[in-house]
Amino acid sequence: MANGNDPRVNQSELSLRTEMETSYLDYAMSVIVARALPDVRDGLKPVQRRILHAMHHDLNLRSNGPFRKSARIVGEVLGKYHPHSDQSVYDAMMRLAQDFSLRYPVVDGQGNLGSIDGDNPAAMRYTEARLSAISALMLTDIEKNTVDWVPNFDQSLEEPTVLTASLPNLLVNGSNGIAVGMATQVPPHNLGEVCAAVRHLLDRWEKREEVTVTDLMQHVQGPDFPTGGTLFRLGPGRAGRAPDDRLRQAYESGRGRATVRAKVHVEDARMGRQRIVVYEIPYQTNKTSLLERIADCARNGQITGISDLRDESDRAGMRICIDLVRGANTDKVIADLFSLTPMEQTFSISLVALVNGRPERLNLKRLVELFIEHRVDIVRRRSRFDLDRAEQRAHIVEGLLMALDQIDEVIRTIRNSRSPDSARNNLIREFGFTEAQSRAVLAMPLGQLVAMERSRLRSEFKDLAARIKELQALLASDRRIRDAIADEMDEIQRQFADSRRTEVKDDQARTPTAEELEPDQTVWVCVGRRGTVRRYAYKGMQSGSFRDIGRNGGIAAVAANTRDVLYVFSASGRAQRIQAHKVPQTGRAGHVADLTAFTRRDRIVAGIALPREVAPDEGVWVLLATAQGNVKKISGHHLAAAWGDDVTVMPLAKGDSLVAAVAVNSSRELMLFTRQGKTIRFDGDEVRPSRLPAQGVRGIRLGKGDGVAAAAVAPATGTVLTVTKQGMAKRTDLEEFNLQARGGSGLLAHKLDETTGSIAGALAIAAGQADARISIGSGSNVRTLDPDDVPLSSRVTKGRRILKPQATGAALPEPADDDNDGSAPAKRSLPSPATGLIDSVTLIWSDHSVDGQA
Repeated sequence: MANGNDPRVNQSELSLRTEMETSYLDYAMSVIVARALPDVRDGLKPVQRRILHAMHHDLNLRSNGPFRKSARIVGEVLGKYHPHSDQSVYDAMMRLAQDFSLRYPVVDGQGNLGSIDGDNPAAMRYTEARLSAISALMLTDIEKNTVDWVPNFDQSLEEPTVLTASLPNLLVNGSNGIAVGMATQVPPHNLGEVCAAVRHLLDRWEKREEVTVTDLMQHVQGPDFPTGGTLFRLGPGRAGRAPDDRLRQAYESGRGRATVRAKVHVEDARMGRQRIVVYEIPYQTNKTSLLERIADCARNGQITGISDLRDESDRAGMRICIDLVRGANTDKVIADLFSLTPMEQTFSISLVALVNGRPERLNLKRLVELFIEHRVDIVRRRSRFDLDRAEQRAHIVEGLLMALDQIDEVIRTIRNSRSPDSARNNLIREFGFTEAQSRAVLAMPLGQLVAMERSRLRSEFKDLAARIKELQALLASDRRIRDAIADEMDEIQRQFADSRRTEVKDDQARTPTAEELEPDQTVWVCVGRRGTVRRYAYKGMQSGSFRDIGRNGGIAAVAANTRDVLYVFSASGRAQRIQAHKVPQTGRAGHVADLTAFTRRDRIVAGIALPREVAPDEGVWVLLATAQGNVKKISGHHLAAAWGDDVTVMPLAKGDSLVAAVAVNSSRELMLFTRQGKTIRFDGDEVRPSRLPAQGVRGIRLGKGDGVAAAAVAPATGTVLTVTKQGMAKRTDLEEFNLQARGGSGLLAHKLDETTGSIAGALAIAAGQADARISIGSGSNVRTLDPDDVPLSSRVTKGRRILKPQATGAALPEPADDDNDGSAPAKRSLPSPATGLIDSVTLIWSDHSVDGQA
């Protein structure tokens, strides 16, 4: 032990308080500056900057090159720039590669990089990495003296103090870190929105004091997390006051918070149960911990109604399935999930970063300003570097051209010189070359003496002169520098901008209803003549589904959005509404009597789907047709806005009934088909719009005993399909049906006799409807086929049998051949029971538009 009185020991008295204050301050500043906080210019912490620099400068790991083992990269960073824990460097690099941590990863990883479940990455000897394509924006032109360099930890190398960062990385990828006495939590944002905000401030730079945070928020909607979710902009205000705009407050002050919620939707499961599906979770939420919390709440009774919990996530995306017991209150379960589990969290915002080496709290405008100032400095230094290089090269080329113009004298002078040094001095003395020019002349190969090389040098000198002039003008004008930055922003936006993932709602966080959580997707909704109604997955309509439509006497198969409204029409002229998402999905079909005020005695004749809200100027109309040939056109807006779910859409005369309802555009042509084979084609504008209580106008003049069987929208080109009660069908070119005035007697569309029976249904099929399918049903006997499978023939033919009705009693007579004009005698008798006749003709196709079939 040293002797306290030993004069050889250098001793001094220190105050413990002073020493603690000084040492702790040094420690705090080291953590703040060298570890925890990002630089406002490139948005990187020192370890992140060193990783990217080593991968770019030392290992040349470009995005289009091969991967390299992570252990090799970590060793490079440790040995040259960051002599700390290898695990800390590896963890930092893996985070730069995780697409659930960074909105735009700057490292492209290969192997197990960790997961949103909280799994750690594989050991560094297994994983590989290289720079991603977008990381090039962080390092562009760094070799052009655009940033300052400092010695590394052992003075053997130099490292950049900041990266060039043409990408506004701090806002785009965000940052988080805990320092001493302060912390930062910058949320990630959408690249396209941030570039637009930068461009907005650049365009108004000279009057930037007039630009407000609110102005920039016209472009930056809010954070855009890599895991998606829903962010609520507003928060509860003080008593008696309007809600606070928490997001604006955070962007203005640099500190705030916002509520982030998982995205869920509700699906129909088996046996009348429902399933809650979670497909996006809040940022930085551990999925495994979330599942454990939900399970705990279900076990201890905090959340009731859950029967099963499964994680069905795969490479296609996240899918957490929460099955509910039959009769469970779905709205309450959803509310409990948001309030008791991490499915809803408060995200704290703290916009703290290093500015000139000192930590500052910044607002959104200041963040964008400092990024622009950084880019102005980079562009200016880059341009100065390029100008110096261009001037140096122009000086050399000028000397070479001077030498070529007097090449004989130059060669003679060189040959008469004793040494290279004397030759250089002689060239300077006799021809006026500079030191650099004389060296270039002496190094010039003999191949440059040809005339072609002289022409090339003159062209190069001309290009260099233009480039020098351009760079000088750029450096002389701050406006041109800003324009160059604006062009860079436009190019970055064009190459890398993508759609927003996080939905920002200008609302407070409230518990949504099950209806609001229905997935916004396209489905098939099918309505049967017997009142059945069923929903199918849009991509899952198989042949069995087509047969179901026919067996249920299908009268409509419409492509609808789950947010749309299905209008079901009865023969009595009434319509009732069903929310599309409430229609039973697959399984056993539901009945309109269970979903509306219709009873099972009501005969359903049509079904159409319209958006929940239809603007008056959208031009969406609904055409109604009755058995006695009357038609009526009502606005889709009036139908959607009608009070109540049970609406009389068309008052009917005694003995009349509604037979069809079609959604159309007013500019489209309409067709009516009668049971006796007549049809009329007229302009839809001939039917004037009417209010709901009004009666219709005559659409077609009917013969004795005739009645309307179907209605359709006539396409621009295509064919007309007619099907008879006895299963005879044909297609006729639409051009054979001339456009007539409304109210006429029409033309013959299908030749009928006792072997064909009357018209059961008719469709208009547009040319090119390659994905269309037709379902024709007679009881349980159903056939589905492509339209092209039905023979094409003229108006005055009978067609061919494509389905044999299920008839009991008398034998079914054989029809005359389609090529016969019908004059030949045949065995003719009608099948006895009417129930055995064709009772459904349905067109199913994928064009999700307002124009449809009846």
